[in-house]
This record gives sequence, structure tokens and C-alpha cells, in this order.
Amino acid sequence: MPDYGHEPIFGCFVTPAAQPPQRPVELSVVAEQAGLDLVTYQDHPYQSAFQDTWTLMSFVAARTQRIRICANVLNLPLRPPSVLARAAASLDLLSDGRVEMGLGAGAFWDAIAAMGGRRLEPRQALQGLEEAIAIMRGIWAVDEPGVLRVDGGYHHVDGAKRGPAPAHPIPIRIGAYKPRMLRLIGRLADGWIPGLPNLPDGLASLPAMNEHIDDAATTANRDPAAITRYLNITGQFRTTGTGLFDGPPQQWAEQVAEIALTHGTSGFILASDDPGALELFGSEVAPRAREIIAGERKR
Repeated sequence: MPDYGHEPIFGCFVTPAAQPPQRPVELSVVAEQAGLDLVTYQDHPYQSAFQDTWTLMSFVAARTQRIRICANVLNLPLRPPSVLARAAASLDLLSDGRVEMGLGAGAFWDAIAAMGGRRLEPRQALQGLEEAIAIMRGIWAVDEPGVLRVDGGYHHVDGAKRGPAPAHPIPIRIGAYKPRMLRLIGRLADGWIPGLPNLPDGLASLPAMNEHIDDAATTANRDPAAITRYLNITGQFRTTGTGLFDGPPQQWAEQVAEIALTHGTSGFILASDDPGALELFGSEVAPRAREIIAGERKR
């Protein structure tokens, strides 16, 4: 797949552990100090060992100054999109435009149902996600006339007031793997956030999955290059290594650049609670990878 030309983004995926409660906050501060662009957190409201992700994001926003903040990804069946849209706009205003939106259609349905959420089949979850995107963008669209009405089967509003507007256009990125969901991303979303460990064939999965997004975008009269592609990654830093994201920072940077230029991935999010790894990723891997990518784009 082509290089879509986006600026490389480097971030981290921090566990929102409840104990000790300040640990994910401290790691987020480390990520900012290391020069990372984005800090993200998984969202499993049914997991009692985790803090509430939105509460944590709000606290981190108050403790940081520059780094952007995003869920990776929010559990939509347990978060009403109209309320979520206002929460996101409010936090974006309070943080000077540092909020991004990651959404998931739902998984772990037994746990969702145990928390009072509705159990959905895949097609229902996809429809619910599409309705949620319409509601959220409608709440943010303060220049549109009249109140907001979305007559959805799983999420709906009937006369909701619009606003507040966020401080910047909040991008909506979707965590997804199946063809129908990838096509929804191409039609409606601003970006895609898969996890490398969850790709069925690793990096070899990306061409076909990107093609689903691109074809759907073209059919919807959208530019496929307008849809950003992020990737959650895991790995280990060490003096020598031969595997993917297993070795010294220079090797990581070269691998990041190759993925970016070959598959169009522009965001690389390291899943780690190791402050040393976050520091190496931000201070050594990110600048070197940017340098390699910029050099190749000039050739």
C-alpha cells in the first residue's frame, strides 16, 4: 500500500490500573517528558482492576501540558454517545485541544451485559457505531441549524441541543478488524487503530485491510489518504535483536519507517508500562524514524 504522506505520530498505550492509582498518571507524565505525541488507555468499564478511563484522561489532562490524550478504544455499548460527545468537547476545551476520540463497537459481551449494557450481534454493533458517530458529530456541529435528531435503532437523540463545540475538530478513530467494520471506517471515520498482536497475519494483514478502507472511501467520494492509520505495537529494547520491535532503538526506527512507507501507517503507539521503554521510544526511536521517513520522501 502507498505512503499516505501523514506526519509520523508516536504515542503510548498505558494500562489504567487502579492500584496504585497514580501510576498511569506518572507514566503519562513520563511520556510527555520523553517527547511522545499521544498517550492512550484501554477502556473496559467492567474491569474492576482498572480505573474509569474517562476520569483518568481528565486527570491526566490536568497534569500535562502538551501531550494529546485518547482512549484506545472507548467501549461504546457502555458510553452513551450524546453524553460522550459533550464530555469530549468539554475536555478538549479544558485541555486546549488535546483530545482525540477512539471508539470500539464492543466486545466481551458477557461482561458488558453484566454492567447493564445491551448485548449486540456484529451487525447490530456496526449499526450502533454508525449511529454513534452521527450523534457525536451532530453534537459538535454547533453551526448546523436546529436541534439534533438521529433516529437510530441502538443510539438515538430526538431534539438534543448542539454544543459545546470542541476546541478543535476531534478526530474519530475506530479499533476494528473485520471487513464490514473496515468499510465503515472508509465511509465515515477519520482513522483506524488496530493492534499489531491482533492482526491475523501480522503486518502481512495490512494490505488487504487497508484496501477495504480505501475502496469504501473511494466509493463514498472520500480521499483514502485523509484516513490516518495508527498501529498499537509491543516490543522489547535490548542491545541486539533480530525480530520486529526486538532490539536497539535504531533498529526500531528503521522498522517503523519501513512500515510507514510501505503500509501508510503514520501512528505508532507502544503498549508499555515501563518508563524506560517510553523514554527510549520518545527520545530515540521517534526522532530517528522521522528522519528516515523524511529522507525517503525527498528521494
